Amino acid sequence: MTSEDKLAVAETIYRFALGLDTRDWDLYRSIFAEEVSVDYSSYAGFSPAKVTGDNWVAGVRPSFNGLHATQHSMTNPLVQIEGERARCRMYLWAHHVFDESDPTSWFTLGGYYDDTLVRSTLGPAGWLIDGVKLTVNWRAGDESIMSAGRKRGLAGLAGDAPPGRQ
Repeated sequence: MTSEDKLAVAETIYRFALGLDTRDWDLYRSIFAEEVSVDYSSYAGFSPAKVTGDNWVAGVRPSFNGLHATQHSMTNPLVQIEGERARCRMYLWAHHVFDESDPTSWFTLGGYYDDTLVRSTLGPAGWLIDGVKLTVNWRAGDESIMSAGRKRGLAGLAGDAPPGRQ
């Protein structure tokens, strides 16, 4: 395990945030393996599942396209590498904005991600995420904007970019 490997793992997860926040769906898809174990049970209460990388991105896309803006800050990566596999815990601060002029339509959460990755020549940094687990420690603001954003994104009102960012 080298410092380069640790940095490459952290950069893969930073691309997770960058892809979401810039709505760069090609970049976002490029960091996932073909199959991904996803556990957002602490956020939404649904059971962990295995999905294809394509289906994961397709499922996330409407929610984020329907929001005006988001900012995911990922910090303090703790990386462990064992051969061709890696684990990384990364702290998260995620801010979501439905209407930029209305602070009551903002939702923020904090917690951390525990991700697993596999070494690959296909990932931009040499690693692909094959497991994502979000643990939410706190929430603030109007969480209902997430479903409102998804509804707006699915209706195509936001197109491929959130209002004001097209």
